[in-house]
Amino acid sequence: MAAENSQRLATQTAVTVETRDQGGRTQATIAVTVTGEDGLPATGAVAISDYGSQLAGAALNAQGQASIVLALPAGDHSLTAVYAGDATHQGSTSQASGAQVQASSTPTFLVSVAPATLSLTPGQSGTVTASVTPQNSDALTAPMFVTLSCSGLPDQSSCTFTPENVEILPNATTAITSLMVITTQEATASAAHPRSNLVAWAFLLPGALGLGGLAWGVRRRPWLNRLTLLALVGLVTMLGTTACNPRYNYYNHGPPTNPATPAGTYTVYVYAQSSNGVTAITNYTTIALTVK
Repeated sequence: MAAENSQRLATQTAVTVETRDQGGRTQATIAVTVTGEDGLPATGAVAISDYGSQLAGAALNAQGQASIVLALPAGDHSLTAVYAGDATHQGSTSQASGAQVQASSTPTFLVSVAPATLSLTPGQSGTVTASVTPQNSDALTAPMFVTLSCSGLPDQSSCTFTPENVEILPNATTAITSLMVITTQEATASAAHPRSNLVAWAFLLPGALGLGGLAWGVRRRPWLNRLTLLALVGLVTMLGTTACNPRYNYYNHGPPTNPATPAGTYTVYVYAQSSNGVTAITNYTTIALTVK
């Protein structure tokens, strides 16, 4: 491991935080930049932590940057960005950036994930814990129901939540967790059926030879002209209901090849949504998913 690290470039991670009020809630925009010791941008994933607890993750763009928007609870925060490294760059951690959030009387919730970065190979599944934390729930007069969902997944992948819906009771303060499973797909080749080809030739070869013989004898026996035409129509009909038929192709050539989940680093959004029929509350966080 030491030899591998010595061959990779050292990196420097910088983070800046800006906060603003959004409908009675404080949102923080966290900007991260990762550069190598050669001055070029790094690639891969970063995770955002608050006093060591992971909140979110994101993929770096081509400029080695990532921007993450989070809702933060009231109080003081110390936010750091942790770069995981890649094949040519070592990992690094930024200096802490402070943020102060004012208390609000509006009942709401926050969502966070752990771990904030996930690495999978095609065909693997990974589990992330999504936490929904009540905020100002003492102002609730009835339970609040929150639905979890995700977006931003690469092709040939999916996510599920267990449970998908969580309930926040009045005066609740403890975070409610849901297990999020991200599933990727491995490439699968179609299965051939060689015996079916032999059966097809058993019908087609004698038929083709017979048509050839009929065509050769048309000049000597005119009545064979009609017979040749009927045989040709029969052969075309058989081909139309076998080799050109989707069901025939499935049984004789197997299912089509399933592509693998494309390699890369992706920013996956985890949404938590609630509505009382009049107003809707939506908060989200992000996960950095790397498919190797």
